[in-house]
Amino acid sequence: MPQSLLPVKAAIANGNLESNPSPSPEYAEVAVPLRVKHTYTYRLPVAYRQNARVGARVIVQFGRQQVTGYIVDLRESFETKSGLTDADIKPVIDLLDDEPLLIPEILTIVQWVADYYAAPWGEVLKAALPAGLNVAHEKVFRITTLGHDELERMIEKGKTNLTCRVLQLIAEAEKVSMRLIEQQVTTRQASRIVNELEKAGYIAHEHTKRQETARTKQRKSVRLLPPESRDGSLQLRTLTINQKRTLDTLANAGGTISLAELLTGASVSASTVRTLEKAKLLEVFTVDVRRDPFGGEAFPVPIDFELNEEQTRSLTEIEAAIAAGSYAAFLLHGITGSGKTEIYIRAMRATLARGKTAMMLVPEIALTPVFSRRLRACFGDQVAIFHSSLSVGERYDEWGRLKRGEARIVIGTRSAVFAPVSNLGLVVVDEEHETSYRQHESPYYHGRDTAIVRARMESAVVLLGSATPSIESYHNAHIGKYRYLHLPRRIGNRTLATATLVDMRKVFAVHQRSEVFSAELLAEIEATHARGEQSIILLNRRGFSSFVLCRSCGESIHCPNCDVTLTFHRGASALVCHYCNHRQRTPMVCPTCSGKYIHYVGEGTEQIEDLLRNRFPTLRIARLDRDTTSRRKLYEKVISEFSVGELDMLVGTQMLAKGHDFPNVTLVGVVSVDAGLSLPDFRSAERTFQLITQVAGRAGRGTRAGRVLIQTYHPDHYALRHACEQDYEGFYAEEMRYRKSLNYPPFVVLASLLVRGKDARTVLTTAAEMRTALDKANSNRECRVLGPAPAPIARLKGEYRRQILVKAHSRARLRDTIDKAIVAATERGCDAQMINLEIDPVDLM
Repeated sequence: MPQSLLPVKAAIANGNLESNPSPSPEYAEVAVPLRVKHTYTYRLPVAYRQNARVGARVIVQFGRQQVTGYIVDLRESFETKSGLTDADIKPVIDLLDDEPLLIPEILTIVQWVADYYAAPWGEVLKAALPAGLNVAHEKVFRITTLGHDELERMIEKGKTNLTCRVLQLIAEAEKVSMRLIEQQVTTRQASRIVNELEKAGYIAHEHTKRQETARTKQRKSVRLLPPESRDGSLQLRTLTINQKRTLDTLANAGGTISLAELLTGASVSASTVRTLEKAKLLEVFTVDVRRDPFGGEAFPVPIDFELNEEQTRSLTEIEAAIAAGSYAAFLLHGITGSGKTEIYIRAMRATLARGKTAMMLVPEIALTPVFSRRLRACFGDQVAIFHSSLSVGERYDEWGRLKRGEARIVIGTRSAVFAPVSNLGLVVVDEEHETSYRQHESPYYHGRDTAIVRARMESAVVLLGSATPSIESYHNAHIGKYRYLHLPRRIGNRTLATATLVDMRKVFAVHQRSEVFSAELLAEIEATHARGEQSIILLNRRGFSSFVLCRSCGESIHCPNCDVTLTFHRGASALVCHYCNHRQRTPMVCPTCSGKYIHYVGEGTEQIEDLLRNRFPTLRIARLDRDTTSRRKLYEKVISEFSVGELDMLVGTQMLAKGHDFPNVTLVGVVSVDAGLSLPDFRSAERTFQLITQVAGRAGRGTRAGRVLIQTYHPDHYALRHACEQDYEGFYAEEMRYRKSLNYPPFVVLASLLVRGKDARTVLTTAAEMRTALDKANSNRECRVLGPAPAPIARLKGEYRRQILVKAHSRARLRDTIDKAIVAATERGCDAQMINLEIDPVDLM
């Protein structure tokens, strides 16, 4: 029975989440991880009533499938609604947890996310748990009595066709999954044959659960037993050579060792150990083994830095707020190299000293090794890591350590905001301006904003740090919503790198063609490395060439699923779509006109690396982008080699622009920023300013002065001018005038409704209906509705896309208008599954 999310808030507010609020609840309110806006009521079988808890997982029947759901409320009685009776309520199939996986703090923040972002509560609950904890379900088939009779007739007639083979396979296996059937015959044939057999009544299907992929890792160990426990039938003097060697190896190891190490060290078989175990000379037992993301590596002793005046003042304010034990929000605006990380660490130390826990969010997986090693050096095993590059087992172990209270600091990307830490005292959001804190697929949420709300709910301090704060955060500091802390100087009073704009229009005029590198940048690279210094070259576009063009007919090769051109990746010898990952071989001739003149247009990091290697053959160059860093260890290896001077130059995308501290880097070259400025998004100037300022901050962090060269065809753009001058306040003032004149955030609140689907006509009709419903709901004109219009990428992953933007000065009015419109459009026959609602979108692509 569907229920609104709102009544279920009481389950979170009642404070009884850790225990069963009713002595014998008969009904459970369950959120399912599907795109539905409601929770559903299920009956609890008597066997589960005593152990059922809010926050536990259950298996329930939902439509024709079985799914893993989450208990969000328990009730003694059932309220009849929508004409349903008690007899219509389905029972819970299985209770998976005696102890709830979701602690009260997580249930609270997850419910807020579902409410604020209009996201399915079950999907957010699933996102809050580490991968591998959700039980997978699959359809399995069994043969019926009618099927057995039919199979006997087929065998008697000597039939050996595919239908007979499939039926025989199901009969022999008792229950067989579709995956196994597809291994015997082609997918198309398997689906057709199974459908025919089921329609004829020869087979029937049911849903079964597969074991969770995440579980505790265990290891067999061996220990010596005291003499009094030994079996007298096996005397020490009668031991074989192998048995004596086994006991000696065990004794030399201190009396306890893993079974694998014992077998190897003593050069014996498992049967020798079993004999000694029967004689009670030793004991084999099982222990839980932690999968440490660091693999037991050693960490350097942390250096105690002396804080400057601004750092001391900022830390004093933060520590006072931590001591007060109430919610406080700070914006730490510190230029690159000003020592923000040292303030984070000392604030964490103050938090732990008061018996509380701390959380640190970083925008990208690439930054977690840098910060986590530093935190481990300071806090040891009290630090847990949370991000998607860890294995399923590593994430499960780190999550368990946090839930049990064994780790008191968590560092990770946006999903770490759901880490199961209790008694939260401090939340740090580093590089708070980064758009990667936004989840760009359902369930939509913003990690930074969720972290702020979680800190407020748990009376914790939240510290937002950035050299280039988002316009919204800086505005919030100006109006007093956040306390503003400023670090205007680099550590040791080191100067900021000198930034220069290189006008590529003049370069074109000299050479009468486009050039990838200006003479000025090439000369500076040569001079930098002649002095034994390092450089970073940035181009925020991966691949070898942006697209492939036929010079005969002018056609470019597009992705069959998206309205974008395919990017040429020479290393993979393929054309790749960066949105849906479609890949195809690079053609020898034009697919349209069969012309032989295929031209590769534009540059990516792969080509930049290639050109620089040819120009500077003696330089040790490495490339860092999504193509080269799919494996965590490889990324860490390259960063480590560059840090110790084994590499001279790094070429890469924006992942090089933030968080790294390389004292010997004195040159940063930005090959082009123009593509970012040209994006159809009101935040394009802000993002370009942030990127340039951040990457400029990688130069001159040591004792030597740094230089930044930025190649552009738009040298007069205000974002570039202010970035070169490292003038945030100047950029902020100019950008705010632009935002105010066009009614963009922070002067209004914004929502995006993206209508998408496989059929273009249905998408157009649904978008038009949605606009009509919005206009009716917006009768007093408190909102401004724009569209529907084709989305900037009008077709993506095989779906046509139309976009509607809604602006308002009141967030409550915005949501009220949209909610009413979606209900009205749905009642008129629109498919709600086609409408993606994003509150506070950060990317309008």
